[in-house]
Amino acid sequence: MSRYASRFDPALVSARDAERVLDDAAAIKNMAATIEAIAAARVAETEVWREHGDRSAAHDLARRTGTSVGHAKEALETGRKLQDLSATADAARSGELSPQQAAAIADAASADPNAEERLLEASKSRSLGELRDECARTKANACDLEARRRRIRERRCLRNWTDAEGVGNLLLRDNPERIAEIMARVEPVRDQIFEHARAEGRREPLEAYAADALHEVVCADAPATKGSTKLLARVDLAALLRGYPIGDETCELAGYGPVAVSALRDLIDTCDPFLAAVVTKGEEVVGVAHLGRRPTARQCSALEWLYPTCAAEGCNALTFLEFDHRDDWAKTHRTVFDLLDRLCSHHHDRKTRDDWALIEGRGKRAFVPPDDPRHPRQTAESPPEPVATGPPSAA
Repeated sequence: MSRYASRFDPALVSARDAERVLDDAAAIKNMAATIEAIAAARVAETEVWREHGDRSAAHDLARRTGTSVGHAKEALETGRKLQDLSATADAARSGELSPQQAAAIADAASADPNAEERLLEASKSRSLGELRDECARTKANACDLEARRRRIRERRCLRNWTDAEGVGNLLLRDNPERIAEIMARVEPVRDQIFEHARAEGRREPLEAYAADALHEVVCADAPATKGSTKLLARVDLAALLRGYPIGDETCELAGYGPVAVSALRDLIDTCDPFLAAVVTKGEEVVGVAHLGRRPTARQCSALEWLYPTCAAEGCNALTFLEFDHRDDWAKTHRTVFDLLDRLCSHHHDRKTRDDWALIEGRGKRAFVPPDDPRHPRQTAESPPEPVATGPPSAA
């Protein structure tokens, strides 16, 4: 590898060859990261690291690898957990999993070993953000959420400090429902600031506008946005009645992850901020049609439940999602829930301008070009399967 790296000149290879080199390099990097994690776990186990005077095995690994202590801790935990997860270890050793994917799956599968195969399969098509959400949900459903909520409550904290660059920092650690309440106040103000900046021709990261919005909400109380906040709860009926989820049941705040059922009940009791609770049985949502172009408020809540992120498989966009009619509204003049999706602006533009489309179905699914055989137009034009006309078999 050292010899190859010293001689590699990207200007001397074609774009296609560069793609293959990129894929190989990514796999090699993943394999090396797995070996690093397993070896680091062994070093920590034998306590050889103490000879170098470091505070902990994680500090020793961070120094050796030039990474943060937080990253080193994650690598150590992954290395330890892979010893008991043969399927995940095999996938990581072969380069199929990035260090982040391996860490997320190992953490969740350690809590629920029966979920290992499902999570490995999900890693093949989902973005890292989506995979982490699924792993967090799996781990949460395998533990006592009420006990977790009490434990997080006991360890809640808000810290502020100024770093070496002179930058002020805030760190808030609390239960997801409390963070969700805060963000429900911040996000409408952030969107207003974003629209104002865009009108003036300014372009800054969304996180910068969120920082401005937090300052405005805290310091000015943002009276103009009062009543416009919204939280979306997703909970299976059985979990709500039982008081806790089991298996693959859902009890979460969309965009913030799993929460205890009692957390939802507390939010309902406060009536502030406005809580849209979508109670489901599996993924079943009743379809509603009307003559307006924009979905009704009830349809909006149901769509936000079904599509907390962009409907395109592998896209984890959360903000500025657009309602998309599968059948052109200008032709049908109907807004039917079963024929609606939520797409980010990028995928919506590809659909409008380049005729890309989601394959048939509901929820997260592949987003394909017009020449893909799974494209809805291709499937609609496909001839029907031939019907057998011979005599029935004697069975």
